[in-house]
Amino acid sequence: MAADPVSSIVAALQREQIIPDVLPATLAFTSSVLFSVVYPNGAEVNLGNEMTVADTQDEPELRLAALNGPWDDSAAEASYTLAMLDPDAPSREEPIYRTFRHWLITGLKSPAVTSNAADALNALKSHPATTPYRPPGPRPNSGLHRYIRRSNDVVFLLFQEPASAEPFLVPQGQPEYGAALEERRSWNPVTFANKYGLKLVGANYFLVRAPEVVPE
Repeated sequence: MAADPVSSIVAALQREQIIPDVLPATLAFTSSVLFSVVYPNGAEVNLGNEMTVADTQDEPELRLAALNGPWDDSAAEASYTLAMLDPDAPSREEPIYRTFRHWLITGLKSPAVTSNAADALNALKSHPATTPYRPPGPRPNSGLHRYIRRSNDVVFLLFQEPASAEPFLVPQGQPEYGAALEERRSWNPVTFANKYGLKLVGANYFLVRAPEVVPE
C-alpha cells in the first residue's frame, strides 16, 4: 500500500533535514494542501527533484490541490502566502545566512477553473510580491542547495492566511520588503508566520547544484 501524501511529505522534509534546519521538529505541521510550483519553461518542483539554475530564472506559478478531493466553499475562499527559501546560503557546509528569502508573495487564491487550459490552474496573484522573486544563484563550488524547495535545497512553504474581510498584506516598512541581497539573509519563516497568524499548510522543495569551477 502506498504511503499517504501527508506522511510522504513529512518524511521527505525529514530526509533532507528541512526538518529541523528550517522547520523545528516541535512544530505541529500537518500538510492539508498539496501544491506544485511550475516555471514558465515547464520545469516543475516535485518534492526533491534536481533542477538547474537555468530552469528557475523566471518567476513561477503556483498550482493548488486539495488533499481530500474537490475544494469545499471554505477552501475555495482561503488565501495563501508562499515563501521560497534557501537554507544552504552560502553553502550547506557553512549556512551562515540561513535562511535566505528568495520570494515572498501574499494573497494567493485558488482559481475558479473554467477551462482545461493549464494556465487556468494557476493560483490568482491579487497583488505584487512583498519580496520580489530572486532566482537561485548558488555560489560556484558550494555544492547542492535545498530550495524548500541538498545539491543545495530550495524550499517553498505555503501558509494559509487568517480569514478576514480585508486581504492580508505585510505592513509597509517590514523587513520582508527588503529586496537587496543583504536584506534577504537570515530570515525566519516560523517567526514570520507566528507574527501574522499564518498557518503552515504545505511544503515542497527542489535541489539545485552549484556550478563547479576548477581553479586555474
